[in-house]
Amino acid sequence: MTGKRSLFRRAAAVVSAGAAAVVLAACGGGDGAAGHDGHTAASAQAPAPAGQGQHNAADAAFAKGMIPHHRQAVEMADLAPSRARSAEVKKLAEDIRKAQDPEIKALSGWLTSWGEQVPAEGATDHSAHGTAGMMTAEQMAKLKSASGTAFDTAFMELMVEHHEGAVAMAKTEQAQGAFPGAKAMAEAIVTSQSAEIAQMNKLLGRS
Repeated sequence: MTGKRSLFRRAAAVVSAGAAAVVLAACGGGDGAAGHDGHTAASAQAPAPAGQGQHNAADAAFAKGMIPHHRQAVEMADLAPSRARSAEVKKLAEDIRKAQDPEIKALSGWLTSWGEQVPAEGATDHSAHGTAGMMTAEQMAKLKSASGTAFDTAFMELMVEHHEGAVAMAKTEQAQGAFPGAKAMAEAIVTSQSAEIAQMNKLLGRS
């Protein structure tokens, strides 16, 4: 009798654990995706099978496109401290770098948890990624050779185009994506980069 009771207890424990896993899989990641600071919590909270169940092809495409896009924006922003003349441009570049570095890490983490490939770094032709608003290698080389007011103007003109591409990609994710963290990031990108586009156009005398 003791042996039967022990077997029953073990079976009950297995069933309870399985039910708990199902509940966690159903809930994992939803609470952690309310804003930019929530993605790592969402990714860490949900096991790989749950993460796979919460994203779709649009989410993967968004992450794979936005990572090289953000990397290039950070590369452009890193030029500003030594080349820009305008304090506004230097501040804008710093804001861009601070916002997009953590987003690159979050996007990479999501792709890894989904079993997807993270885009490789160091592509020589920046236009080869095929994402909206990316600068060509020639445009990047020209920006790197500029300084002072010429750099400020070139940086803002190129970054406006770059941001417009990011906003378009983010709107596609908002419309077609399924993963809460990615959709929240897309919303933040639309809001922040649209504001920066307006700021740069104003500095360029376009509005």
